[in-house]
Amino acid sequence: MPGVIVNGAQRALPEGATVADAVRAANTSAEDARGVAVALEGEVVPRGEWKTTHLAEGSHVEVLQAVQGG
Repeated sequence: MPGVIVNGAQRALPEGATVADAVRAANTSAEDARGVAVALEGEVVPRGEWKTTHLAEGSHVEVLQAVQGG
C-alpha cells in the first residue's frame, strides 16, 4: 500500500494494514506500547482500536512516544 505517511515519512505497508502496523513501522512495538499515542488524520486512536483501524492510501499517521527525563 504505497502512500501511507507515518511520522512524516512515506511507508510501504501491506494491503489491509492497520494502525498497529503503522506503530510497528515507526519502530515501536505494538504489543508493548506503553507511553505511545497514535493519531490518524489528526484524531487520536484508542489503543484498543489499533488492530481494527484500517489505513487507506494517503492516510497520515503520527506515532508519539513519551520519553522520560529532563
